Amino acid sequence: MNQDTEKKTTVPEAKPQKTPAPKKDGHKPPLRINLHIVFLSLIIITVAVIAFKLYKWNKGVPSDYDPNFQTDAFDVEVLDSIIPLAPDKLEGHEDDGVTTILCLGNDPFSLNREEAHGLANQIAAKSGATVYNGSFTGSTISAAHPSYNDGYWMDALSLSYLAKGLCTGDFEQILAAAYYSYDPDFVPTVEMLQNLDMNSVDIICIMYDGIDYIQKRPSDDPNDPHSIVAYTGALRTAIEAFQETYPFIRIVVMSHTFCHSISEEGNFQNGDRTDLGNGTLSHYLQKELDVTSDCGVSWIDNFYGSINEDNYLNYMTDYIHFNAEGQELLARRFVECIFPDKAEAK
Repeated sequence: MNQDTEKKTTVPEAKPQKTPAPKKDGHKPPLRINLHIVFLSLIIITVAVIAFKLYKWNKGVPSDYDPNFQTDAFDVEVLDSIIPLAPDKLEGHEDDGVTTILCLGNDPFSLNREEAHGLANQIAAKSGATVYNGSFTGSTISAAHPSYNDGYWMDALSLSYLAKGLCTGDFEQILAAAYYSYDPDFVPTVEMLQNLDMNSVDIICIMYDGIDYIQKRPSDDPNDPHSIVAYTGALRTAIEAFQETYPFIRIVVMSHTFCHSISEEGNFQNGDRTDLGNGTLSHYLQKELDVTSDCGVSWIDNFYGSINEDNYLNYMTDYIHFNAEGQELLARRFVECIFPDKAEAK
């Protein structure tokens, strides 16, 4: 067969396919998410956050510290424990309408007793109460001997003996000791206590300085919590005697303040750092707080809250005694704690 006569077979030309139009039912094709891109984005974000935090940490925070700044603030927690008298303690007691306070203690009350800036007088002025000052210079809370010794008559003026005299009415030893002394205020003070009507007293305020610590009296006796030769034993004995005999009287113990002791060489020794054999001054403070808590009476913290290691030069005349500003501060603290309404009105 000739090629010319061969039929030429022709392949039909393919027509381009048309993309089908989307359906008109409102649905679009599903969106495809590339997980690789998502993971990469998360990694980038994480690295950026870490870099920012590292930069901020490395840069630090501006400090407000000023090396030249000085302050009198004492950055401690004041340990006041103010406990009101239970109402049932007043049952059967007739109120005379006059607030009467009896102050017992030593030098904080006894020095400048006739002056307007004396501690008892300032308490009276700031509170409006009638205040009796039953303090004796140089006396202690604890006794030096477990039983009375005429050779050491000052024991009769210690707190447990005063409490016994006020609760029993027997002032024989106390008055004899006052006559032995050379202090002209001792006998009149004992006579005042003898004649005082305790039924008229509303508050007994007790404050001694750090003399028990300085005289190296034992802070406590673990075998006898009522030992009068121990600081806490004598305090506990006195408080419980008052509570039993005069349950209607509120008892307030004002703690000692900061003070120094004097070494054998005549040098001042910081009371909060020097253990004279029975603990530091703050140890005595904690023991006193323990007793007042056990007995359920009010306790005002003067060691941290009034005259402390940071400010004592402003309020003391020597290693232990107070100037007029110090006595005013102590009186103000007492009124703020016990008569807050009157303190706010000042």
